[in-house]
Amino acid sequence: MILSPFARKSALIAHIVTSAGWIGAVVLYLALALTGLTSPIVRLVGAAYLAMDVAVRFVIIPLSFGSLLSGLVMSLGTAWGLFRHYWVIFKLILNVFAVTVLLMYTQSIVWAANLAMNQSLSQKDLALLKDPTHVIHTIGALVILLTATTLSVFKPRGVRPGGKGKTAERVIPSS
Repeated sequence: MILSPFARKSALIAHIVTSAGWIGAVVLYLALALTGLTSPIVRLVGAAYLAMDVAVRFVIIPLSFGSLLSGLVMSLGTAWGLFRHYWVIFKLILNVFAVTVLLMYTQSIVWAANLAMNQSLSQKDLALLKDPTHVIHTIGALVILLTATTLSVFKPRGVRPGGKGKTAERVIPSS
């Protein structure tokens, strides 16, 4: 099924907005994680973790699913196809991996936010919150998202074996 030009452009807009939004939300999350890791102000550390929880639940997770779904629509509804080009397959793998890790990682964010809600954080609680894991995971997420973005822009050549079907003869619209 090939999308009409209007549907293709609508899907492309949805994919660009959700993907760029996901990257922006992860950059914000990184700023919050760095604040939580480095700030000597206990209340600021707690506030950073509470904000991280809200950002993940209500911004990052919805945008990640929006990016995944709109990417699937774009690949299945256009001449690019889902399994024709290596770069499309690699982007799908990156996206599924990122969403999966995000969903598993959310548990630790919820735990940290629940700990941060404690009005009187002890030094032990503060030490538990000042874990560099949040920063490391966020940097990893940015690398994955920026790699997927780079693949979208450069669209490296390479059709997988058997990937040249009827749609390979058509001119692929530039975006």
